[in-house]
Amino acid sequence: MNTTELKYLTANVNELSNEITEFLLQEVGQLNADEIQTKGLHDFVTYVDQSAEQKIAARLGKLLPGAGMLLEEKSVDKHGDRYRWVVDPLDGTTNFIHRLPLFSVSIALLDGDRPVLGVVHEANLDECFMAWQDAPALLNGSEIRVSSISSMDKALLATGFPYDDYGKLDAYLEIFKYFVQNSSGLRRFGSAAADLAYVACGRFEGFYEYGLHPWDVAAGAFIVQQAGGKVTDFHGDNNFIFGGETLASNKTLHDPMLEALKRFI
Repeated sequence: MNTTELKYLTANVNELSNEITEFLLQEVGQLNADEIQTKGLHDFVTYVDQSAEQKIAARLGKLLPGAGMLLEEKSVDKHGDRYRWVVDPLDGTTNFIHRLPLFSVSIALLDGDRPVLGVVHEANLDECFMAWQDAPALLNGSEIRVSSISSMDKALLATGFPYDDYGKLDAYLEIFKYFVQNSSGLRRFGSAAADLAYVACGRFEGFYEYGLHPWDVAAGAFIVQQAGGKVTDFHGDNNFIFGGETLASNKTLHDPMLEALKRFI
């Protein structure tokens, strides 16, 4: 697939993400307690997640009929020979339930296991981050780049906390302590897709989290790369989409962040 075709697909996904974020915002505050289900420990899902995913899957199926789909709520089970959509219809469901920003729509297209386009639309600020292969990353149509900060003590970092895998929690708290003491601040917003997008546009210098799924990171990680940043797993390898560990940075601070993660985990 060439750059022109990917640009066309991205524009259509952007339009779709606009429609889905409008739907999400219409539904904020409409949930009843009995409409909130659990998929696992501290892992919530609502009719909003499910309805949004069904709408997305229907449109993507028409946009690229031969592509497979990897969807968080598994409303469609479809295998493709080459291309595969990776979708989180509502990244930040807990925030959504409690009427807290941030929450996002995240859609990526993989060629094999390699992202070739990504769209992250944060609903509350109506900010759409996007990128496609061999093109710069954009925020609402304007080019974005990662920050140029090269000193850890001036860096603002983001993370997320595991909600069901506590096997590394003690080490993770040590890492948290280290970054609190050695950076200018550490934030936890509750939407990995938005955190990655914020690295891409220079609001954060770095983001790290474990226990993540492909739909949490595929789009945002690709946007970081296209904005000039670097993304790896906690070992410095490229298994950051399917490996459950993601470290994204402005590239300059990647090695010191990676060294800290290796030291504690």
